[in-house]
Amino acid sequence: MKKVLISIFAFMLVAYAVPAVIAAQETAQKQIAAADHAQHETAAEHADADAGSSHHSGSDLGTTLQLWWVIPFAGILLSIALFPLIAPHFWHHHYPKVSAFWALVLAIPFVLLYKGVAIHQIAHIYIIDYIPFIILLWSLFTVAGGIYIKGTLKGSPLVNTVILVIGTVLASWIGTTGASMLLIRPILRSNSWRQHKVHTIIFFIFLVSNIGGSLTPLGDPPLFLGFLHGVPFFWTMHILPHMAFVSLILLVVYFLIDSFYYKKEDKSQMVVGEKEPLKIEGGHNFLFLGGVIGGVLLSGLVKIGEVNIFGIHQTIENFVKDGILILMGLLSLKTTSDAIRKGNEFSWAPIKEVAYLFAGIFMTIIPALAILKAGENGALAILIKSTEKPAHYYWATGVLSSFLDNAPTYLTFFNSALGKFYPGMTEAEAVAKLIVEKVDYLAAISAGAVFMGANTYIGNAPNFMVKSIAEESGVKMPSFFGYMFKYSIPILVAVFIIVTLVFF
Repeated sequence: MKKVLISIFAFMLVAYAVPAVIAAQETAQKQIAAADHAQHETAAEHADADAGSSHHSGSDLGTTLQLWWVIPFAGILLSIALFPLIAPHFWHHHYPKVSAFWALVLAIPFVLLYKGVAIHQIAHIYIIDYIPFIILLWSLFTVAGGIYIKGTLKGSPLVNTVILVIGTVLASWIGTTGASMLLIRPILRSNSWRQHKVHTIIFFIFLVSNIGGSLTPLGDPPLFLGFLHGVPFFWTMHILPHMAFVSLILLVVYFLIDSFYYKKEDKSQMVVGEKEPLKIEGGHNFLFLGGVIGGVLLSGLVKIGEVNIFGIHQTIENFVKDGILILMGLLSLKTTSDAIRKGNEFSWAPIKEVAYLFAGIFMTIIPALAILKAGENGALAILIKSTEKPAHYYWATGVLSSFLDNAPTYLTFFNSALGKFYPGMTEAEAVAKLIVEKVDYLAAISAGAVFMGANTYIGNAPNFMVKSIAEESGVKMPSFFGYMFKYSIPILVAVFIIVTLVFF
């Protein structure tokens, strides 16, 4: 099987390297031709031609990239999916190197071919996206790790369902990541005695880490992005019926599945004796959790100005937000006793795994996002042009959000809808009309981006974090493809089809 795996990755590298070499030759020929032509121009014209020798600007990058540029992205996804199954020992010790390998496979030819444009794109995604992403995850992981919900929870179907309901409700107000980090450890502890508990973590990812974050911009990044572009804070309550419908179906399905497995459990393994009442230790961390949420909200409400970092424009309010988040995390570490974190079985391993793997994912995802942003002028033009009805927007946004960053995916189809229905209008005018006249379209884009992040481990930030924490606690979670083919496709996709028929 290892030979098969090596063969697959070797084929992918060849499939990627061949067009990359051809593209490099074409670029070299164009540069030589440009140099020959420049000899007949003035010195000023020559300088202009030399400065633009990469013949690509940031605005048209997505229109020049072909789909083979996403092969490194596919490579890192397949590595995450297959190495833990085929070579678990190697993966456990070397996954940072695998992530770095695919990042370099993309970065080296990308920079050689596109030069300054490529460097700008790489700097942009790490400064604007990756660093704030990791700071947010780290702060929530650290603060939530200092809140110890202590007491006897027996892990019954009713108790587990109640925890899922609480987490689903909280997710829209403290974010899917905040709710996930707060409740994953309590639900793991309450089910520690059970043999059958993987399904509980899977439904936790479905509901708490994704679908629950549908109702406010605080719930999930794409909705916050919509808020920044003029969608009113409480407009997302329009998808309350969709969210309630999906949540109710999943909770009923979960309760039935858990009841079935609960009957098979050896009840003698359950904690017996005097019941310990529920108690929260480290409750002061809720103040820090509020500080994290407040910092995120502040960055969307307050406009201070911009700074230029290596040609990347970053808002000062985002630096303030990141500073607040780091401060909240440091205060949590300083003021929370080691005993509380030990009771929570807290360690840095899950956040390290996410940081290493997503460093590679964010690098290799650059071409895919650029192509997507190019809209009808990019390699995915057929998809963009065929998106006409609300159902099309729902599935197009959702399927891409299952594998790509759901925030830019949301923004792509959001802008596509504005351009389709209100061409020539300012964004403010178009959004004002969209939220009134085309409610179903914006609801479809919003629901697709948030709901379908649950389709894969990488669809939304907390998914992989929950998986990592569960595995550290001894739960044997399914592989990348196991998660999809055993759980998300037969359960979630079936529910999403029903949602399409009922609402879109």
